[in-house]
Formats: sequence, structure tokens, C-alpha cells
Amino acid sequence: MELRQLNYFIKAAEMLHFTDAAAASFVTQSTLSQQIKLLEDELGMLLFDRIGKQVRLTEAGKTFLAHARQIQLEVKRAKQSISELNNLVTGELRIGVTYAFSSMLLPALPPFSAKYPGIKIVVEYGTAGELEQKLKMAELDVILAFHEQSETDDLGLEMQHLYASRIMMVVSKKHPLASLKKISLAELGNVELILPSKGFSSRDLLDSLFSRGKIKPLIKIEMNDVHSLLSMVDEGNWATIINEKAILTWEDLVAIPISGKEYFKQAFILWQKGVNKKKSATLFIEELFRILNVGD
Repeated sequence: MELRQLNYFIKAAEMLHFTDAAAASFVTQSTLSQQIKLLEDELGMLLFDRIGKQVRLTEAGKTFLAHARQIQLEVKRAKQSISELNNLVTGELRIGVTYAFSSMLLPALPPFSAKYPGIKIVVEYGTAGELEQKLKMAELDVILAFHEQSETDDLGLEMQHLYASRIMMVVSKKHPLASLKKISLAELGNVELILPSKGFSSRDLLDSLFSRGKIKPLIKIEMNDVHSLLSMVDEGNWATIINEKAILTWEDLVAIPISGKEYFKQAFILWQKGVNKKKSATLFIEELFRILNVGD
């Protein structure tokens, strides 16, 4: 059994078309068909039912596909580990970031790049769920996200606490409410707001708080990009409710505490459990801790 046979099989299983799978694998159809036939002969079972030009996975094929993907993933990890050993300060670092993390991430990028010019940094934004899936498939090296500890208990991920950040009202220094020392949840119900879209962890918390207080907030705009949201707040007409560290690099915004019980969002670094951490990723996290001035 050869790795290329597994790769051909996986591609054919994903596309269910030998011609298309061969083109995607940059081989001829006859080569792909022959290698899959050799794989079937070795396993002693058909992996595909062939119906004219169409193919579909047999029961054995479906079972084997899960194992083949795991082998493919382990080989990818092994190559990454060897590459890391060969040269610790070059290569590519792939960081997954949830949208609310922009302001915290950006200050760490220039000094890190200056220290390690041989490392190419790739930053990918997405929801926590999207990024976690890519982390498990070794398409990302590390994730920065707001999370509840219990959310990753069964996801095969390791969580490293980064910091806690209070949920506060944020306005421009030009906003009429900018001089407030604090604001109540009831008073927030009368403020025109721009909020993160539904589905964001911070938005889910806010909806719960307003619902419990029987408050109907004046939500004027919903956005799934925190940088754009803060840009609009910066213009001075609206307020938002967000974790205070989100405005780390915004000099003209102020955070005003919400009176009563304080609510916090917990920021975590997410790694794949049981996998050696990439050296460039650990170096970047050290830089992030230094920039944010939080304890490891």
C-alpha cells in the first residue's frame, strides 16, 4: 500500500468521478484507476461500485475512507514536524483568529516579523467552529478565540488561557455618553447600538442579558466584522457593547463599565491536543503575551 494510492482513493471518494479525480491529482485516468484497482486487490474488497462513468463508495470504501484520511493527516503532521526540526525560524505560521481578536492580534505581528523575518505569517479569520475544524485537519497551527472552557472538552483541542476581558459599552470620545463613569443595563436599552451579528459569543451573551432584564435594545446595525463595527463607532454616532480589550489599538474610543454584576469574556489559545506544537507558533504566542502584558 502506497501513500499515492491513498491520495488517489481519497480524491476519487470526494469527487465520485475518476476522470475529475485524475485531473485534480494531475495524473491520467488510467493511472488513477490502475492504482485504485491495486489498492482494492491488496485489501481484498471493492472500494467503489462502478456504474458506467459514475462511481460510488461501497460499505468497505466508506469504512476505509475514514482511515485513509487519518493516515493522510498523520503524514502531513509528520512532514511539518521534520520541517520544524530542520529549520526552526523559517517556514509558514498559520494563525486562526475569531473576528473579535483583530485589535489584540495586530500589535504582535510587526515585532514578531522583525524578530523572525524567515517566517511567513498567514492570518485567517473565521468563526470559532470553522477555525477549530481547520485546526483539527492541520490546516492551521494555532487559534486565538473567546471561548467557554467546556466548549472544547470533547473536541480534541487543548486550551491555554490568555486573559479575561470585561464586557463594556464602547463609544467614541465625541459621543454624548463618553463622560459617563458607568451605565446600567436598563439605560443601555435607550442607546442606539451597533452590535456583532447573532451567533457571535459576545452577542449571545448580550441577548441573554437583555432578555433576562426584559429590555428591548435599540439595535440599529449588526455586523460580523469587528474592525468595521469599531470604525463606525469611532465616527461618534453609535455605541457598541464588546470586550474592553477589543479597543486596544483604538485611541479615540472609550470603554464605559456596565453597572451591577461584571461580565467577562475568556480569551484562549487553542492547540490540537496530543500534537507537538510548532516552534514558530510557540514563539508567536510568547510575543503575544509580551505585547498584551499578560502572564503566561
